[in-house]
This record gives sequence, C-alpha cells and structure tokens, in this order.
Amino acid sequence: MNHPIAASSTGLSPASSSPSGARRALTLLLLLNMLCYADRYIIASITPALKREFLPGDPNANGISGLLTTAFILSYMVVAPICGWLADRYSRWLIIGLSVFVWTLACGATGLAMSFTALICTRIFLGVGEAGYGPAAPTILSDLYPIEKRGQVLAWFFMAIPVGSALGYAFGGMMIEHWRWAFFLVVPPGLLLAFLSMRMTDPRNAKFGTTAKPQAADYLSLLRIPSLMANFLAQAAMTFAIGGLSVWAPTYLSEQRGIPEAQAGVAFGAILAVGGLVSTLFGGWLGDKLQKRYKSSYFLVSGTGMLLGFPATLAMLWVPFPYAWGCILLAVFFLFMNIGPSNTALANVTPPAMRASAFAANIFVIHALGDVPAPPLMGWITDRSGGNWNTSFILVSVVMLLAGAIWLMSTRSLVKDTEAVRLLEANDC
Repeated sequence: MNHPIAASSTGLSPASSSPSGARRALTLLLLLNMLCYADRYIIASITPALKREFLPGDPNANGISGLLTTAFILSYMVVAPICGWLADRYSRWLIIGLSVFVWTLACGATGLAMSFTALICTRIFLGVGEAGYGPAAPTILSDLYPIEKRGQVLAWFFMAIPVGSALGYAFGGMMIEHWRWAFFLVVPPGLLLAFLSMRMTDPRNAKFGTTAKPQAADYLSLLRIPSLMANFLAQAAMTFAIGGLSVWAPTYLSEQRGIPEAQAGVAFGAILAVGGLVSTLFGGWLGDKLQKRYKSSYFLVSGTGMLLGFPATLAMLWVPFPYAWGCILLAVFFLFMNIGPSNTALANVTPPAMRASAFAANIFVIHALGDVPAPPLMGWITDRSGGNWNTSFILVSVVMLLAGAIWLMSTRSLVKDTEAVRLLEANDC
C-alpha cells in the first residue's frame, strides 16, 4: 500500500535554494512573532494587579484569572483552521497583514477595559487576530528555504517565542503600576508591521504560479500520517507545560517564593529570553546536525529535551534561592529545545499545498489539549491547595515526561513519513 502522502496529487516544488527576499521575509516574520508573543504575555506579568483591580477578595481569583488566557486560546484555536484553509488558497501575506491589524487593535483595547468581562472580550479578539498569522507564517518560510536549511530557519523564527514572551514579561513587570499603558504602547509598532506585511509578495504566487487546490480527500490523508498525529499529541503536552509555566511562573515566584512582583516578572522574562533563545537555536542546529546521521533527529532532540526538563522543573520547587534561578533556567532551556525540531518535523511530513492547514490543525489540537486547560486547572488546583503552587507545577513536570515519551516512541514513523514527502516533492519538480 502506498503511503497516504505519496497518493496525494497536490504539492509545490521545494525551493532548491533560498530565493531573493527570503531573508527579508524571515526578518519581518521574526519581528511579527516577537510582537505576537510580547502581546500575549504582557498580561501574565500584570496578573497580580488585575486581580487587585477586578477581583478583590475573590477566593477563586487565580482560577478566574486563568480564564483570560483560556479565552484568548479558545478563539485562537477555533479560528485557526479557517485561516489555515484560506492560507492554502489566497495570499498569505495579505492574511498576515490583516491579522496583525486586528490583534494590534485588540491589544490596545485591553488597556481600555473597565471590567473583567471587557478584558475577556479583548483577549478573544486578540486570539482571532493571531489565528490568521499562526498557520501562514511558517509555511512561507518552508516555501522559501529547502529542507536542508529548514530546521535552523524555523528555529530562528520560533526563537521569537521565548524572546517575545520575555519582552512581554519584562515590559509588563516594569509597567505593572501603570498597566494600561503597557497595552497602548504596543499599538504603533503593530500597525507598522501590518502595513509592511501587506506590501510583501507571497512566494507561492511568485515562484510556483497557480497550483491545484487541495480537496477534502487530501486533508483527510493527513490523518493517516503517523508521525504527524504523534507530533500533534506531543506538542499538546509540551504546550500544556509551557502554557502553565508561562502564565503562572511570575505569580508563583511572588506569592510562594517571596520575590517582589515587579522583580518576578522581569527576572523570569530575562531567564526566558536567554534560556529560550539559546535553547531554541541550539535545538534547531542540533536537529539539522544530527539529521546527517539519524533521520529521526528532530524527534530525538525534542523528546530528550522534555525528559531532561522533568527533573529541572521539580528542582526549581524546592531548591532555595538564589540557586533556584539556575533550576528555572535549566527547565526553560530543556522545555524550549523542541520548538524548532518539532515544527520542522511537522513541515517535513506534510505536502506543501496543505502545510498551512496542517499547522492550523496543530494549533487547534495543541491548544485544545494544552494551554486552554492548563492555566485555569493550575489556578483551581492552587486555590484548592490553600495557595500552594507546588502541586500544580508537579503536574507540569509529569506532562513534560509524557511529551518526551511520545516523541521518542515515534522516531521510526518520522523517518518513513519524511521520505514519502521527499519523493512527492521530487516527482513534482
């Protein structure tokens, strides 16, 4: 029986070399990704201030505050498949530009909110805006760069996750006493980047011309790619861990470990920036380097990083400060090692004409099972534990173990599925 990918008649020829404008596209998408994650995580640093203003004296304040992240992620994951379908058919840069415009205005509106309900609404529209960007951006880079360079290029793109998140933490921490201005000040750069995006040319239209649009059977064939399904589940577990850690780490540091609120956000942001940046680039480099010897290297790197993150996360709960900062740095480092390799594996096992939809499906799954339930669940567990955060973070460490196991058990299917796409792309050349 033929592999389901090989049976597909859709696809684009991979770029044999990086075309003109590839670096410009990478730079713009990198800046957009940084802004995207900064806009997301400003709110994590100012959660204590939001609880004081909107939920004073509420015994369930932590669980309710977690709904701000849930509202954003729910809208993001529901709208993403629609935007992925559109990105397989229309100009991805136009979709990105319009999306950035929507999320920038939504972020600015957060600073105008006068009730917790209004905060929830602005986070919903932030998710709608980011849903157009998430599926389209990595597929543009996958078209612009050949498979031999894709791992390191996507690692550069995804290193904006820890760096942008860190900027959000730091900026929010510094602005916690004037938190509304933290949201107002990100509007001008967002509008500028939206304008620049709309002036870009989609490489699919410029290099490949008109191609057959994917049909329903082509999308269903994605369900028969074993490594893709395993990657979805492993990334969901990883997203649960990252989502829980990212949202609650500053609050945990201030409420349980006695670190001042402003310092907690800035310090965690700095650790996230340094550890996440180095780890993401290192993971992408290591995945490409080992690929020459181990065809399953992207899953090997991803799985190993998660397994090593398990003891580091547990250690940060009991090691005294200042040594605990080192444990937090190790937990962040190992957690982010998989970002580049796991997303490169996703791109490598899906036909180019359906990559946007594959990334969109991944967005839906990882958020539905990951950082949608993680923040409110961790907040609820902590509220029921008398304000003790340790149980919640033990849960995070166990989920990291699960992600690592899934990746390591799926290495054989990754090799087979990657080769099937190589053959498909070679036949389309």
